[in-house]
Amino acid sequence: MLESIREQLNHPSDLYGETLNNDLITMELCYFPSLCDQQLIKDGLLVPFTYRFDPVEFERMINSNPAFSKADQPELWTELLLKGTLLFKIHDQVYRYGVQKKWQDKPDTNQIEASLQGPQSALTEDLDMNISLCRLRYNEPTLCVEQHIIGQASKTRITVLYDKNLVNSNVLRLLYSRLPHVTLKILRAAGQLSQELSERKHRLFPTILQTERPDRIATMIERGKIALLMDGSRFALILPVRLFDFMHAMDDDYDVYWMSKFLILLRYFAMCLSVTLPSLYIAFVSYNPEVLRVQLTLSIAGSRVVVPYPSFIEVFVMMFMIEALYEASLRLPRYIGSTATTVGGLILGQAIQQAGLVSSIMIIVTSAVAISNFVIPNNGFGNSIRFIKYIFVFISIFYGLIGVVICFVALIIYWCNLRSFGQPYLALFIPKNEAAAHHHREER
Repeated sequence: MLESIREQLNHPSDLYGETLNNDLITMELCYFPSLCDQQLIKDGLLVPFTYRFDPVEFERMINSNPAFSKADQPELWTELLLKGTLLFKIHDQVYRYGVQKKWQDKPDTNQIEASLQGPQSALTEDLDMNISLCRLRYNEPTLCVEQHIIGQASKTRITVLYDKNLVNSNVLRLLYSRLPHVTLKILRAAGQLSQELSERKHRLFPTILQTERPDRIATMIERGKIALLMDGSRFALILPVRLFDFMHAMDDDYDVYWMSKFLILLRYFAMCLSVTLPSLYIAFVSYNPEVLRVQLTLSIAGSRVVVPYPSFIEVFVMMFMIEALYEASLRLPRYIGSTATTVGGLILGQAIQQAGLVSSIMIIVTSAVAISNFVIPNNGFGNSIRFIKYIFVFISIFYGLIGVVICFVALIIYWCNLRSFGQPYLALFIPKNEAAAHHHREER
């Protein structure tokens, strides 16, 4: 067995293979020490084989312990070894022993989707632990857990979770029709899988929600949605989703009713502000100053006296600086990033206004847009909003306020036309028992 495996794996130096003899029987074993739990091997196999060897007890242990099983297919030996399995051979019979090393033994903490009142535990990169976290919060016998393997080289485990009594069967069929067409060689992150499962590659807005929170997964499964967990990624995918799911934060479920409704309304207002404010500034300054009150028009004109460029130039300058600061805060080390962006934002903003390159009103507009963008709870949806506002700015340069209004109407039409696994992206009415209603329609 050892020579055959070494030959198939091209004699790797990190493969451990040895022949052990306890004066009664001989055992060949091989495994990758970097992929296996050494303590499990010692306690579960080496000690019973050497110090406390009893032929009857040893055979009973191999036949009764679910961690042991026969490996009668030589073509699968290398695949088993690469997944962290130990193979051993006794009396011409090869057995497998599942001893895959677990790098994490406790849940992670929230790093992207912060919550003030909700649970602080988050998914980890260990798939088995993530399933355990989801079952802990959605402990129903109707919860279905189905495993798939995706990635020709990585052979990554994907788990599909849904409630069989609540799930929309049309969405489930559509998901299962798309999973076999995912032909990635190496599946590295949940975002890759999200791109492959989406029906349109060049869309402007995400149609699958990524989350790191087990409580959000449980809530979504209760609403009849499907969750995909992936080995090696601390993010899960939720589908199908609507625009309103991206604007929902988990604290909305834990706060008092009217407060949560007020915060949701505030987010929609901030989203509209983030999309339209730079383009409205160009429209009011260059095309339609008569829309504003006279005092405000004079104030804006007074602040732009020293600015030598048209309004859209200062908008592009400030938006570029904000985007650069945002990207720098992500790429720099954590301890330097916050200091660098704070110093850059304060000093650069004041210096650029004193130099006469932008007006003081434009500084206010830029700050309001940046803050409004950060109010959106989902990072992927927030990035789409960041991109959309450039389209509004470009249109407003040529058509002013009329262009902004037409562009906003076009955005709503685009949302109405968008689908997430066949479900409308901008369905205004979302009943809580929507999945039950779907099953009721199917029964009829």
